[in-house]
Amino acid sequence: MDTISRSKVKRVAIVGPECSGKTTLAEALARHYQTVWVPEYARDYLERLSRPYTQDDLLVIAHGQIQLEDEYAQRTANLLICDTNLLVIKIWSEFKYGTCHPEILHHLHNRHYDLHLLTHPDVPWQYDPQREHPDKRDLLFSIYKSEINKLNVRYEEIFGPTEERMKRATLAIDSILLCKH
Repeated sequence: MDTISRSKVKRVAIVGPECSGKTTLAEALARHYQTVWVPEYARDYLERLSRPYTQDDLLVIAHGQIQLEDEYAQRTANLLICDTNLLVIKIWSEFKYGTCHPEILHHLHNRHYDLHLLTHPDVPWQYDPQREHPDKRDLLFSIYKSEINKLNVRYEEIFGPTEERMKRATLAIDSILLCKH
């Protein structure tokens, strides 16, 4: 696919605290729009890691996420659903370590998404060994909302039962698909 075609791909990033329904929503939206969705690189990376992760791993994860997203963008002509983006890694890094690598921040501010879907943590907590903060999801959501407002990007809050989440997400995505820009 040439550069002109790739530039027409609308990118949607799903962001929010852990266990807030990002992957479930990404899969459902990809089915609905008959397109591809980019999985979270961190999940596979951490499953293969034979030691506890460190802050340095977050830069590796960021690079992997960027590469995965760019590879998947080659597989679609119009819409790419991303099950995370660098905003998630930035917040993760700052929450756990108090800082974020400047390269992650650089890429965060230089990658374009046509829409962010900010998922509320109003779904039941499901244990997963990679999840760390079952009692801090509301706090993390407020951090996400603050950070996404600082980025001054287009976003839609996604909450409620599955049907409501899909309705809100598809209305927002339909509006960007109709844009000719």
